Amino acid sequence: MKPYTILIIDDEPQMRNLVRTFLAKDGYVVEEATDGMDALTKVYNLQPHLCIVDVMMPYMDGFEFAKELKRKTNIPIIFLSAKGEEWDKVEGLKIGGDDYIVKPFMPGELIARVESVLRRSYQHQHKSQELTVGPLVIDHLAHKVTLNNEPISLTVKEFGILETLARNPGRVYTREQILSLVWGDRHKSTDRTIDTHIKTLRLKLGEAESMIETVWGIGYKLEVK
Repeated sequence: MKPYTILIIDDEPQMRNLVRTFLAKDGYVVEEATDGMDALTKVYNLQPHLCIVDVMMPYMDGFEFAKELKRKTNIPIIFLSAKGEEWDKVEGLKIGGDDYIVKPFMPGELIARVESVLRRSYQHQHKSQELTVGPLVIDHLAHKVTLNNEPISLTVKEFGILETLARNPGRVYTREQILSLVWGDRHKSTDRTIDTHIKTLRLKLGEAESMIETVWGIGYKLEVK
């Protein structure tokens, strides 16, 4: 099960960076578009699970983008806007928006709204969100891991690393690939960060620590023992 991919559509670089930071820290794969026209091109290539759309944009505003998107897909939409008038919220929901967040907002509010929309939109796929690899069961939606039916407490990054490796047992992931998939921004962390998290992850796996194998000079892989 791949992490959810979220497309941020906003003409303001600072807002895109802010939202990207919040979402990447929570384990989402984040892509960006600068306006509605740019977004329509990227949507069909990326097939995101969710679009977060600024209402006020040049060329094609958020509402026009939403109308076009909903003609061809069922991808959920969360609108972002500095306009908090009731009319705008109602209009956004009427044309197919799944939620409407008024700027400025707190990180926790954004993450909670994103989780709620994804849960409503994809809850019928919940069973497929559970990944079983040997004695490990990884529940993406609940963000839980059990080992031999016993729960393991993992941080967000430890969970992301384990889930990434478990998606393709036997495949070797480089440290750079893990950074990109789990952190979302290669330039804010180092290879040493991965090694440190792998070390603590192995400790938490206890007797199953050998499932995570080091491939010297390349990276890591997960093997079923």
